[in-house]
Amino acid sequence: MTGLPTPGQVFDLTGKSAVVTGATGAFGAEAARALAGAGANVTLVGGNGEKLAEVGKAIGNNGGNVHQVNLRPSAEDDVDSIVSAAVEFGGGLDILVSGSGTNLVAPIVEQDVADWDAVMDVNVRQTWLLCRAVGRQMLEQGRGGKVILMSSARATLGLANYSAYCPSKAAIDLITKSLACEWGADGIQVNAIAPTVFRSDLTAWMYSDEGHGPAVRSAILNRIPAGRLGEPEDFHGVVQLLASSGSDFMTGAIIHLDGGYTAG
Repeated sequence: MTGLPTPGQVFDLTGKSAVVTGATGAFGAEAARALAGAGANVTLVGGNGEKLAEVGKAIGNNGGNVHQVNLRPSAEDDVDSIVSAAVEFGGGLDILVSGSGTNLVAPIVEQDVADWDAVMDVNVRQTWLLCRAVGRQMLEQGRGGKVILMSSARATLGLANYSAYCPSKAAIDLITKSLACEWGADGIQVNAIAPTVFRSDLTAWMYSDEGHGPAVRSAILNRIPAGRLGEPEDFHGVVQLLASSGSDFMTGAIIHLDGGYTAG
């Protein structure tokens, strides 16, 4: 034993190569900030080129080392291009954060099959494609890796009009556990973050004092022991943990980042 480990040593990501999909969304952007802040070289991936440039510029202006890839992980060739770009930029690939996601809400008796297909494509199929491509790269490198997927409190709790979204996130939980078993001996840890409502462009109305915001917010807050909704910055610590050596003996875990929403 040579000395006491410091937080800086445990969570330091200097020189690590990370790729973050959905980097223009609230979670993806904050995950990218957290990784860059810990020293990683971060490849930002998103379909909105203008927004992607804004995120990249903001992180770069604060000292982060980032590269932007204006693609969505919707086709095999695009996923391969994303991985290749991250490998070229970062000198390999050590961390995946799959932050892409979508939701289409409707009563099942009124919802089109196309809506179900769209939610499953973005939330499940694209995640699977990313994991396959990233896994191939990490296994070839032989130096382990970290895979962080985006689940939801709704993976275990049903909700009216969410008959596409809830099953899609339950699938993410089982992809997480399956790959944790598959890659455990190779030093690749696979974990998922399962948040409740967080502040974003899509949820801004819940934080508002206008319209249905107060009523919906009150109903949600009644279930959250912490007494508040989530803020984007709440992702930073858990992302840095799951991307770092601090989680080397943690795999197959679904971390509920929800203020206690699923605890009771």
